[in-house]
Amino acid sequence: MARAAVKAHAPALYSLAIIQFNGSGGTKNKKDLIGGVTLCARAAVLGHIDAVRELGHCLKDGYGITKNTVAGQRFLIEANIRELTANNHKKFDGVNLTRLPLLVDVGYEMPVQVSHPANRFLTGWFANRVPDPAYNICSYEGCGRPETRTHEFRRCSVCGVRTYCSRGCQARDWTMGHFKSCTPFMRFAGRR
Repeated sequence: MARAAVKAHAPALYSLAIIQFNGSGGTKNKKDLIGGVTLCARAAVLGHIDAVRELGHCLKDGYGITKNTVAGQRFLIEANIRELTANNHKKFDGVNLTRLPLLVDVGYEMPVQVSHPANRFLTGWFANRVPDPAYNICSYEGCGRPETRTHEFRRCSVCGVRTYCSRGCQARDWTMGHFKSCTPFMRFAGRR
């Protein structure tokens, strides 16, 4: 993956950014937020839509970079526009299509191809195995990325049940329907 990133392969740069954000494979203190933002920015410049979206979330929250809510919102809007225009030029034949997850927020429901084959493979691979209770799989069904250490993923701030490898996956899962079933403090129901 590093070789591909050195050769300016946008998906490899974005994947490495997520690894830096989450501190994959190391302790909780091994996160490199500045490195993650840098890699994410490089992937965004190369046109990776999820990297543009992740960079927008980082700017809005001040995560690894100086907080700039206005610029962050612009990046999020740009990601939605890129997603819309990228799919506007495709011919849709109705096979393996779903709606665009984040454009629903602004009133669009256009078809888009299902998740990347690597993500479909990961989802299927881990679905057919007994999960290790100490580790989670990204709750966004289009991802399938596993945790490499406990408590690596972020939790839904409302229910605390769903876990996500990135803010992009969390946003997509929310718009794909998690908001319908999400109830505050579901994880702690029955505990006092």
